[in-house]
Amino acid sequence: MIRVNGEPQEFAAESVEELLQRLSIESRGVAVAIDGEVVRRSEWTEKRIEDGNAIEIVTAVAGG
Repeated sequence: MIRVNGEPQEFAAESVEELLQRLSIESRGVAVAIDGEVVRRSEWTEKRIEDGNAIEIVTAVAGG
């Protein structure tokens, strides 16, 4: 079991990029942190999700 933005999700052995695809989250303007540590976009294809991880996915919103 993992938590994504505080919500429980089934654990799957996948990368950050695969998780975003599975959740249908557009990667443009998105930041991802695993257990409080920001994951660089260049590492998304290699960084693996582990069972028990807490993942925060934040989307930048422009406005003014």
